[in-house]
Amino acid sequence: MALGAVLFDHDGTLVDSEPVHFLVWKEVLAPYGFALTEQQYREHYAGVPTLANACDLVQRFGVAEDPATLADAKNAATRDYLRRSAFPLLPGVREAIATFTDLGLRLAIVTGASAFGVDATLRAHCLAPHFAVVVAVDDERHSKPAPDCYLLAIERLGLPAAGCIAIEDTEHGVAAAAGAGIRCLALPTAMSRHHDFTQAAAVLDGMDAAVDYVRHLCKRERSSE
Repeated sequence: MALGAVLFDHDGTLVDSEPVHFLVWKEVLAPYGFALTEQQYREHYAGVPTLANACDLVQRFGVAEDPATLADAKNAATRDYLRRSAFPLLPGVREAIATFTDLGLRLAIVTGASAFGVDATLRAHCLAPHFAVVVAVDDERHSKPAPDCYLLAIERLGLPAAGCIAIEDTEHGVAAAAGAGIRCLALPTAMSRHHDFTQAAAVLDGMDAAVDYVRHLCKRERSSE
């Protein structure tokens, strides 16, 4: 089936947010006497929803707090950051959106981040008109690596999984897309290069490479019609 939509992850794929999330987690955890390291964040928490991170921090490192309370504190601190400034777009993102739109593809965001964070990105960078669908952690009980968010996205788009391709930067994100039957391009970051991307259709070096992949895919599919 011909490609009809590109489904982007948010954190680490559209925006360079992981360094901020790491610093916010450090701030939240400091009163508990726990100094989260960048290596620990990379290994266990990059690209993972906030509540899942909070649960792991309690179980793995014995942080003496209820996970829901930790998650609420992290979410509040992130919202405070986003009221003051937005996450920066990653290189090539604006050009990718323009190219995919020119190719006639519909665009969606499928993320384990909050709707508040996605809205801040769309508003600050004037991107809202380009996206037909947004699925955030608020929309699904089971976030990545469960496939629920992607299944909801393709339902809202009115497209089968075979008509979509996802772009992700983490193992959990790739697993979620693959679990929904959607081809997924992995764009590893400094925070996720150690992840297992064996379920990805391709592992690429940045958004420009993803644009080339999708452009060639569309050309091949349309020439065979």
